[in-house]
Amino acid sequence: MPSDEALRPIRVVFLVFYVEAWDSLDGIYRRMLADPRFDPTVISIPRKLTGYEDFTDEPLISAFFTEHGIAHERFPYDDSFIGLERLKDIDPDYIFLNYPWQRNYQPGYQVEQLITFTRVCYVPYFTSSLVQEPSFPGIAPHQYTQPTHRLAYMVFLQDAEVASAFIEADYGNQIFRTGTPKIDALRESATTTTPEWPIDRLLDSGDRPFRLLWGPHHSYGPNWLNFGVFADMCADMLEFARDHQHIDVVFRPHPFLFGTLTDRGLMTPSEVADWQREWAALPNTATHESAGFTAIFLASDALLTDGISFLVEYPLVTKKATIFWEKEGHWPFTHTGALAADASVRVHNMAEFAGTLAAAEVGMLPDRSAEMSALMEYVSPYPGQAAASIVELVAEDFEDVDE
Repeated sequence: MPSDEALRPIRVVFLVFYVEAWDSLDGIYRRMLADPRFDPTVISIPRKLTGYEDFTDEPLISAFFTEHGIAHERFPYDDSFIGLERLKDIDPDYIFLNYPWQRNYQPGYQVEQLITFTRVCYVPYFTSSLVQEPSFPGIAPHQYTQPTHRLAYMVFLQDAEVASAFIEADYGNQIFRTGTPKIDALRESATTTTPEWPIDRLLDSGDRPFRLLWGPHHSYGPNWLNFGVFADMCADMLEFARDHQHIDVVFRPHPFLFGTLTDRGLMTPSEVADWQREWAALPNTATHESAGFTAIFLASDALLTDGISFLVEYPLVTKKATIFWEKEGHWPFTHTGALAADASVRVHNMAEFAGTLAAAEVGMLPDRSAEMSALMEYVSPYPGQAAASIVELVAEDFEDVDE
């Protein structure tokens, strides 16, 4: 006869500060919320991103959940060990994380603390592993050698390349290749989301402007990814927007962009502030920093990005190729990354970008439909099934452990 403990719901905590990638967990949470076998709880915690002097942002994270109608508990504590004791009081069977870098967590929530009283489950926040480290064949070690990767009880992965790397590193027992809920969520949201554009204006002709979304990455040097070109071309983009008043340009910075710029000394805080002020003063520009991006993807006519995840996410949502400003000397792509780059239209300087955008304005971008189909087939091995698979794997595990 089952014990009382076996009959209770499975307690699951989603411990979150990277709400910009909540879509990697949202499908799992909502399925558990609707499933009587589970008792899920979302908790917002502070974070310390590159360029931050201290842990902060918990009110912004909480506000995101409130805006999206997600009931949650708040752990705003400067002393994270107060939150750790509250976690222990909740006594979760599993804690889900979507972010692996421990330096961004307060000490009380780092994985070494969590595994002392619960089972940690990790779902990557990104769609696919797109980049490998120089001098390392295959998957970059930072994708599978972090403490979160080594110590998590269950790791749910997107593709065969990363799963093989875990297994070769002897972390294979806890690996499950389920695909990613993030891709399934993006596909679903593309059919249910209302497009939204932050600039509301018409041209003298009565037509709306052509809409360009600009999404720069935060990596600037050979020691880490080396895709970002913002510091080199932000003045040119300001001039481009000023000279092309028939085009709306919405700036969608990576959450780490400005902090990394100033932390690495590529721009001073006053230079960043001056650029932002000039950008905001133009009638055809805006900045978009909301955690969600599907609505603005759908409202745009083209995307300019220097990488990395938008190379997969934009064509997945819009069925349109990205314009990829490719920086010379960036870290090499994995097989998945090469598929994503091949599905884009590459440019390498301002003149090439301007010519490519002019072609996009008249619907003459090169056809990348075959490349996009190959990409989507590879990154989504089980379309629409990732969250459901993860929920069932956790339920099965709980039954096995209880036995």
